Amino acid sequence: MEKVQTVLRDKAWARWTALLLLALAMFCSYIFMDILSPIKDLMQTERGWDSTAFGTMEGAETFLNVFVFFLIFAGIILDKMGVRFTAVLSAGVMLVGGLIKYYAISSAFIGSSVETWFTNNLNYIPLFDELGVSPFYQGMPASAKCAAVGFMIFGCGCEMAGITVSRGIVKWFKGRETALAMGSEMALARLGVATCMIFSPFFAKLGGVVDVSRSVAFGVVLLCIALIMTIVYFFMDRTLDAQTGEAEAKDDPFKVSDIGQILSSGGFWLVALLCVLYYSAIFPFQKYAVNMLQCNLTLAPGEGFWASSTVAIIQYAIMLVVAAASFSSNFMKEKALKQGLMIVAIIALVIYCFMGYHRGSAETIFAVFPLLAVAITPILGNYVDHKGKAASMLMIGSLLLIVCHLIFAFILPICKGSEVGGVIVAYATILVLGASFSLVPAALWPSVPKLVDEKIIGSAYALIFWIQNIGLWLFPMLIGKVLDKTNPEGTDALALDYTWALVMLACLGAAAFAIGFILKIVDRNKHLGLEEPNIK
Repeated sequence: MEKVQTVLRDKAWARWTALLLLALAMFCSYIFMDILSPIKDLMQTERGWDSTAFGTMEGAETFLNVFVFFLIFAGIILDKMGVRFTAVLSAGVMLVGGLIKYYAISSAFIGSSVETWFTNNLNYIPLFDELGVSPFYQGMPASAKCAAVGFMIFGCGCEMAGITVSRGIVKWFKGRETALAMGSEMALARLGVATCMIFSPFFAKLGGVVDVSRSVAFGVVLLCIALIMTIVYFFMDRTLDAQTGEAEAKDDPFKVSDIGQILSSGGFWLVALLCVLYYSAIFPFQKYAVNMLQCNLTLAPGEGFWASSTVAIIQYAIMLVVAAASFSSNFMKEKALKQGLMIVAIIALVIYCFMGYHRGSAETIFAVFPLLAVAITPILGNYVDHKGKAASMLMIGSLLLIVCHLIFAFILPICKGSEVGGVIVAYATILVLGASFSLVPAALWPSVPKLVDEKIIGSAYALIFWIQNIGLWLFPMLIGKVLDKTNPEGTDALALDYTWALVMLACLGAAAFAIGFILKIVDRNKHLGLEEPNIK
């Protein structure tokens, strides 16, 4: 009998190691993406950034992807150069952008010639100013301008990394546990949000002395780790290709000629619009969520043990237990073991919430956001695969989004006088928002192949990502402008009124719900198959 050659990806330890390397790189990038979000109030007091400056800087992340079409170029680079080269390149670009942002936030920037240059320049960008889409504005703090430049570069690398990781997972897991691998990568990446919420303020306030640059330095160190992970992956991937003798798998590059065919699909337009509306009410909100909680909750600062650095590390460890137990329970076949893990996850979650309340920490309260999403993402993905109902799930997810933002806008401020009641409402609402964040992606992305021809799926995804990035550029800035317009000048960073900003986000959810409803009608009339299972 002919002996079957065993290659690296046939070994479970090897392919899961490759996944871990890629997932850790995304985990680190997600942390840096929101590294300033939990310390928005400190950026106002320490660096003089009002909400408009903060929002403009945060929106700059996707500026080059949207207006210089770098998102399209990233796809071309991936197609021409392959996974391993693009993985290392994306990590390197993220690190360069992160270093520039760190310098902008550091004390070394203050009083430097670079600060003088940024103060006197980039106040007017021809054409972009006329179109109202400039990433800078007259009077924007120099440190915010420089940080925006770094964040733009980081955003290019981050988007490139996102599409590269997906391709890498397919390469190593094709014909094996692809869905589980992608779900695991997504779960770990989302934990980056929670990690950022806990450790960014931890480092900014370490030792009782406030220094916001320490938070960014923490993020930069993680980007260095991400680069190391991709370099190790580079050599693993090269070994695999040497064993198989195959060239790297490549998809068709994005073609301008594909655009007309894609845009002629009414279903595609509905999904793309729902995508940009929904995600614009989630990711930009994350950047303001901690400050919103600070302004709407009565939080008693912890004392003694609850104010120590140790408690943050303990709480983070408990959070990892919640995530690991709840996620792994989905894959246990034995009922007793499955239930046991869920009980462990629930007990750990209660302990985590109890600690968050006693610490009086808004950032650790919001850190529960991805936990329910981590727990139910595999369930929802499996449901769509076997039962369908994607259009219905899009509507339910959008409805939950509306409810959550309206609770934040009107119910949470009423509970401000109740220290315990406000925290309970906040925890419950954030967990439900996390569930919504699982419902929509689980239904949205598998729906695209049902709406366009198989040969142009890659181009369709690229176009949706580009449309999505428009919202991710616009709404951080809009939220900041709404906050400054609806609050008197000089309002304390911990006393801002978020009502109208949250109403705006709820309106995005309402529009997404309406589009989901229309999509369901179109699906029923034109038999697009959105309500049908993926596996038949």
